[in-house]
Amino acid sequence: MSEPSILQKSPARLLSLDVFRGLTVAAMILVNNPGSWSSIYAPLKHAEWNGCTPTDLIFPFFLFIVGVSISYALGSKKGNTSQSKLIFTAFKRALILFGLGLFLNLFPKVFTEPMEALSAVRIPGVLQRIAIVFFITALIFIKTSQKTQLRLFIGILIVYWALMTLVPVPGVGYANLEKETNLGAWLDRSILTEAHLWKSAKTWDPEGILSTLPAVATGLFGLLIGTWLRRKDREESVKISWMFSIGVLAVILGLIWDLCFPINKALWTSSFVLYAGGLATIGLALCYWLIDVQGYKKGTTPFVVYGVNAITVFFLSGLIPRILTMIKVTMPDGTIVNSRVWMYETFFTPYFSPVNASLAGAITFILIWLGILWWMFKKKIIVKV
Repeated sequence: MSEPSILQKSPARLLSLDVFRGLTVAAMILVNNPGSWSSIYAPLKHAEWNGCTPTDLIFPFFLFIVGVSISYALGSKKGNTSQSKLIFTAFKRALILFGLGLFLNLFPKVFTEPMEALSAVRIPGVLQRIAIVFFITALIFIKTSQKTQLRLFIGILIVYWALMTLVPVPGVGYANLEKETNLGAWLDRSILTEAHLWKSAKTWDPEGILSTLPAVATGLFGLLIGTWLRRKDREESVKISWMFSIGVLAVILGLIWDLCFPINKALWTSSFVLYAGGLATIGLALCYWLIDVQGYKKGTTPFVVYGVNAITVFFLSGLIPRILTMIKVTMPDGTIVNSRVWMYETFFTPYFSPVNASLAGAITFILIWLGILWWMFKKKIIVKV
């Protein structure tokens, strides 16, 4: 995924931020497109519930990057462009992102059985959450001071903790953090109904309404770090040292809070916000020091090409597999399968163990997109919304 194009017009664009974004998007595509969902290495899976794997860090890293990018894109415009114009532009692009997410959830059934597709479409989703977080974070940046943004960040974490751990869930009678009976799951079923939730769960959604609140806090985390990074009155060494320190402190606080409010990506708990945001801060500080300060740029181009056209690759990498499943192929034994299964069974399963075949399929998908994105980069083709 890429943040909307308003974030791609910054006059002071950081190469390290493009690289960090590209790494994140490439990792997102890797975990979203295994050769087989039944054979995946453990680090490439989400945690079953509580806990955190490398895969669980990808989405918060991206929302963190959205926050950093807002600071760079809107920082110089905040006092020079009318607030209403900035807000309208942000809203328009958020609306487009939300619509693209809904389209992915509707495709391809919307073209064959439109009424049935609409009646059961999943309303939440990754693109939808990015759209909401982008708009709210941009709105907060435009309308408030840095001190207020910090207060909102802390306030959101505390309020969400209180809601999830202290408020009794209607119909259950007590507060809890279980999959189907927590307050967020109840709210999603009450407002969106089960027909419009994540089909793999049906009774709850990992991108649900209430958990979008702390996801906004992740965006604010990135916004605050981006504002610090943009400062001209601090030495680079001081900025980097503080970023590492803040990152380590956030990770420690997240681990401490985990003892009573478990780190959980599906619930996007406050401890998860601190833990993932801390690691993202450390990662960005490392990239910034190596690339923008020390000047080590060799080998960064593959990640830059992913970073500058991230919206294209994320959307199409979700769309094309759906198209491939519509194309039917007859196997040598007479079995009819979709073309995606045919390619996997023909080019990967005969030559690797199940988990390695699945990984090889995902890596091949990434390399194919790398070639396409590299060509687009050379041609200066950047798709914006």
